[in-house]
Amino acid sequence: MTPDPVAFERYRRSPNHKTTLPRLLLGTAIVILFWAATTVAVLFAAAYVFFTWQAAAPPSGMQGFLASPMGILTALASFTGIWIGLWIAMRWVHGEPLSALFGVGGRVSRSGFLKGLVAVLITSLVSEILLYMLQPEIARGTISLSSWLLFLVPTVALTLLQTSSEEMLFRGYLLRGLANRFKSPVVWALLPGLLFTSLHWSPSSTVAINACVLASIAAFALLLTLVVHATGNLGAAFGAHLGNNLTGFLLISHQESYNSFALFNARPLEGPGWTTSDAVLIAFIGIACSLLTIALLLHPRSPLRVAAELPDRTSAA
Repeated sequence: MTPDPVAFERYRRSPNHKTTLPRLLLGTAIVILFWAATTVAVLFAAAYVFFTWQAAAPPSGMQGFLASPMGILTALASFTGIWIGLWIAMRWVHGEPLSALFGVGGRVSRSGFLKGLVAVLITSLVSEILLYMLQPEIARGTISLSSWLLFLVPTVALTLLQTSSEEMLFRGYLLRGLANRFKSPVVWALLPGLLFTSLHWSPSSTVAINACVLASIAAFALLLTLVVHATGNLGAAFGAHLGNNLTGFLLISHQESYNSFALFNARPLEGPGWTTSDAVLIAFIGIACSLLTIALLLHPRSPLRVAAELPDRTSAA
């Protein structure tokens, strides 16, 4: 399971001379600024519409709005700010097209995307079976099947917007830019991975549950980094991240604040009653399933093995 380094070497060397560390920091600041501004604007506008439709403000207030279907879709739409910020940073700070982040060929590998999506859907099923064995508390969600089907397309589209924006920032812009300046993966792989992982800290969860979730997220970040390293393209990372989030949003939710579209609700991780041993087992399941996904995508004999974007294959596979 040794990836060919040629594709990634071409990807890391693809930035122009304007990709300096100060410019990378400036570009990151621009992305954060537009992400924050878009989030505030979109949430304010959607909340205004939401509360205007209500005869009176619901007792749960803003928290109730954020947990509602409209609130969840709005939160996903706010990730548009990352795409806008990245376009501005690439165009005006680095003098490159945004598509340069996709891969050396400037296109997302379609086969890589599909393989990443299928691999994570398979391992997510394995994960849910193991979690059910640990805590067999699954209830039917509040959403009807007709409403679920009605919201299916916009939820998938906005989830793709969210997951792809995160991959563009953490496995594209930051990883590519840092790899161009530093040879050590301790810098270009570890730093974006730690930043990505830290954003998933939940103040409503216990320290033990937060630790287990962050360990699972770190393993998933490693998976996403490895497939980019193996292919020199973001396609497989796009598909893997989408499959992971769609499972939680649409099928079985483990978060009470994001279960409006899920057909089934498991015991929420932010809820009480979880023990330290439960947290350890949850972390073990998450890490093991990420390792299984790595095997599915990188093992030479796997039918889902992703292909590297080599010099004679600059177009999407």
